[in-house]
Amino acid sequence: MSFQSSFESASCPEGDGLLTGSSLYREFLAEREEVLRHKWFESEKAGHDIGIEHARISWVVHHRAQWRKERQRQCPHAAMAR
Repeated sequence: MSFQSSFESASCPEGDGLLTGSSLYREFLAEREEVLRHKWFESEKAGHDIGIEHARISWVVHHRAQWRKERQRQCPHAAMAR
């Protein structure tokens, strides 16, 4: 399953409050937003779409640790999946 497929399968019906209300799901959405932002910036620099898998790996390797530290500092009770 590709990373893009993982993103798509993570969506849920609007009425599913259990999933959408969970802190882990909110963290997933925040991380997904960062990956998509990174994908856009890197694609602009490259002059072509770098793809979600490349963007995800690049973001995890170069930015995820610092992003998590900052997010934990701003919101100490946020769920941080390891």
